[in-house]
Amino acid sequence: MTNEEYIKAIDMRRSRRTYKPYALDSATMQVIRDLVDIINEKAGMELKFIEDPTSAFTIITGKFSAIAICGEDTETARVKAGYYGETIVLQCVYHGLGTCWVSGTYDENKILAMLNLPKETRLYGLIIIGNVKDKLSTKEKIMYKATHKQNKPYQKMFDVCDEKLPAYYEYAMKLVEKAPSSTNSRPVHFRYENGVISGSVEQPYSEKSIDFGIAQLHFCLGAAAMGIKGEWDFTGRFCTENTKVIKFPESKEN
Repeated sequence: MTNEEYIKAIDMRRSRRTYKPYALDSATMQVIRDLVDIINEKAGMELKFIEDPTSAFTIITGKFSAIAICGEDTETARVKAGYYGETIVLQCVYHGLGTCWVSGTYDENKILAMLNLPKETRLYGLIIIGNVKDKLSTKEKIMYKATHKQNKPYQKMFDVCDEKLPAYYEYAMKLVEKAPSSTNSRPVHFRYENGVISGSVEQPYSEKSIDFGIAQLHFCLGAAAMGIKGEWDFTGRFCTENTKVIKFPESKEN
């Protein structure tokens, strides 16, 4: 997908909890499996495709598949899981499927039995994927209103902002506003200092780091659309070509 198509998918995406009563077709499942394999190889992740996890759910109805978001018990792995998991979400949405990030609203023991994970591998959460109607169900409308009563504008996501954001970062942050997060809490704390954007979350060994990874992807897509290419480093800083350069202080002559 192109950067433009990803951004279109951001506007299309809604968390869906009511799915049609028939499963994804085998060809679509295979495409999703291939996406999972590519990400696992590229990013060193441990995502797992589950063909039919419906027995572990009560709130989400209909027939659907899932991607189990798994990895090491580290902050970095959780951030990467959010970043790369959201790429799958947006690709599925763009091609007409319904999706939903979920954590804690399913029978975890049933999911773990389906996965048979090694002891050192953690299950962070799931991405639900299935066929949906174009319009939200009544249940979905109610849940959407309940979780979007007070949308946090990007200005309130900053702990520090020492000058007005340039237009390209403003646009990137507007896409961050549209990033899904647990209970729509928008837990990432951003800073803008000396022309550099950085971010962090409290309780990094939680779903909040996954939310940070999702926000990072949305930011990268927005910045790239405005001609600014960069990536987030392990310290939580958005690095462009200029900010990657490490400079020693100039020596002072006696």
